[in-house]
Amino acid sequence: MIKKFITGLVFFTVLFSFKNLSAQNILVTPPHNYKIAIFAPLYLDSVFRNNTFKYYKTIPRFIMPAIDFVQGAQIALDSLESGDDYIDATIYDSKSFTQPVPYLIQSKKLDSLDLIIGSIKDAEFLQLAEFAANHKIPFISATYPNDAGITNNPFMVIVNSTLKTHCEAIYSYILQNHGTDKIYLCRQNGTQEDMVASYFKQINEQDGKPLLNIQSLNFDNNLNAAILKTKLDSNRNSILIGASLDENFAGRMAHACFDLNKTFPIILIGMPTWDGFSSLRKKNNYKDFPIYYTTTYYNNKDDDFSKTLTAAYQKKYKIKPSDMAFKGFESVYCFTKMLTKKPDNLMSNFNDNCPKVFCEYNFRPVRLKGENIAPDYYENKHLYFIKILNGIVSRAW
Repeated sequence: MIKKFITGLVFFTVLFSFKNLSAQNILVTPPHNYKIAIFAPLYLDSVFRNNTFKYYKTIPRFIMPAIDFVQGAQIALDSLESGDDYIDATIYDSKSFTQPVPYLIQSKKLDSLDLIIGSIKDAEFLQLAEFAANHKIPFISATYPNDAGITNNPFMVIVNSTLKTHCEAIYSYILQNHGTDKIYLCRQNGTQEDMVASYFKQINEQDGKPLLNIQSLNFDNNLNAAILKTKLDSNRNSILIGASLDENFAGRMAHACFDLNKTFPIILIGMPTWDGFSSLRKKNNYKDFPIYYTTTYYNNKDDDFSKTLTAAYQKKYKIKPSDMAFKGFESVYCFTKMLTKKPDNLMSNFNDNCPKVFCEYNFRPVRLKGENIAPDYYENKHLYFIKILNGIVSRAW
């Protein structure tokens, strides 16, 4: 059989044609027809004026993640062409002025979908999640690490695990491996820091009293080795949780720990945002001192899928694909495959039918209140512990 892909948007190299959407038509119609919508914030109405691209020298950085995600998604669709299924895939600009998400919903353009995949957040995330719940359509949130307060939506799947799940993974690791060591939750003032601290408190006090002795250390801008030294015990291992998503705090924390690690046995574990802090990866910044953090995405790019994507990307765009391109490829390839295997009960068969592309997944139902029968949503609970050592990033646990 022949597979058909109807794409509402095309690639970075033909960005100017985004305003003139077209479809590829093939006469042969196989028996199975799966309709998929892929959403990303391309801001096409903002970067075009009167069908003319406003940026002559370069593509604006604020749309590049979405473009990369879409390009990866389209290469995944190309890779699926050899199967027997008929896939009708449309890519939508979630930030469109002329056809915003509410318009698509009200005009019933999404009613016949079998699957929604989105690299989105903000109002569009909530709108699509509500639509998916009302129409019983699986909604895959591919990159947004947040549930946005959504409850009672057993059709929503969070691939990029929430901050609470990262805190649970860090706590579980410490409980199993360092339960008798000195444990410090290091933070600064801030709303996000309050949230991280509250997560660890909830996890540690599920039975009403703390299971681990976690001491909270609060710092302002005065965090340095001299200040931190007064809090540590040189005779015991110290597990320091960098409980802030802020890059400046992460840098100060890493510097202080590095200056002390010869005298004080320290393990520093940061938050998932530390993955994107380039200062932590500089080869000569923290010689022989490892820094750890958790992430849902780890890909050393030596597998067949990575090689396929990299070769196709370089052929089309003459550059290497970014991580967002890998995420676009993975989410479309993985969940489209799952849909074609279990089209009638996809939500009940996630872990049984989830093919490994780049990363391992473990989707679990999340019930925010224990008495709930139906899940509030599904979330990927598989996390990687990553180590940065002398500028090299590798899997630690």
